[in-house]
Amino acid sequence: MTLIRRFLSLAFAASLVSMAGAQEDKLKIATVDMQELFKQYYRTNEAQKQINVERARIQKDNNERLARIRELETNLGNLKKQIEDPSINDSKKQALFKDWQMQQQEGIALDRERREFLQRRNQALNEKMVQRMKGILEEIRKLVEEQAKTDDYDYVFDKSGLSTSQVPFLLYTKDATDITAGLLKDLNKDAPAVEDAPAVEDAPAVENPAAPQE
Repeated sequence: MTLIRRFLSLAFAASLVSMAGAQEDKLKIATVDMQELFKQYYRTNEAQKQINVERARIQKDNNERLARIRELETNLGNLKKQIEDPSINDSKKQALFKDWQMQQQEGIALDRERREFLQRRNQALNEKMVQRMKGILEEIRKLVEEQAKTDDYDYVFDKSGLSTSQVPFLLYTKDATDITAGLLKDLNKDAPAVEDAPAVEDAPAVENPAAPQE
C-alpha cells in the first residue's frame, strides 16, 4: 500500500461533514464520495505526476551513486586477486594492499553517504506529498460545505469513509441525495484541456520511496 493510500485511508475514515440547523419536519441529507472526488480531481493527478517525477529523479541520483560504488567493488576484486597472486613480490603486494584499503574505505563512505541521501530526500518528498494531499482534501471539503449551505442540507455524509475494521461508516441512508457528480464537475471545471496540459513526465510510482534500492 502506498503512502498516499495509507494517508487517504486515515483521512477518509475521519471525513464526515455535518451541517447544523435541522428543519422542523424532515432532515435534508446528502451523501458524497470523498475518495472518488479526490481520485478524479485533476489537481490530484497533477500532484501525483509531479511526485512521481521527483521520485524518479531521486532514483536516478541513487543509481549514479551506486554505479560509482560498483566500480570500486570491481577494482577491489581485481586488487584482491593481485594481492593473492604468488608471482607478485611482497613489496608490490604491500602497495596493492594499501591501495585496496583506501578504495575500501572510500566505498564504505560513499555507500553511507548514499543511504543518508536517500533517507533525507525521501523523507522530504514524503512530507511534501502529505502536505499537498492534505491541502487538496481541505479544498474539496470546503467545496462540499459550500454546496451543503447552498442546497440547505442538514447533513452531508462521506459514503467512502471506512472504520478501522474497513467497514463503511455509512451503511444505509433513507432519501439521501448523492452530490458527488455535481461536485466533481465543479472541481474539474478549470482543468486544462489534454492538448494544453503542462508536459509532466509520468514516472513510475515507487511503492516504498524510503528504499528505492539499497
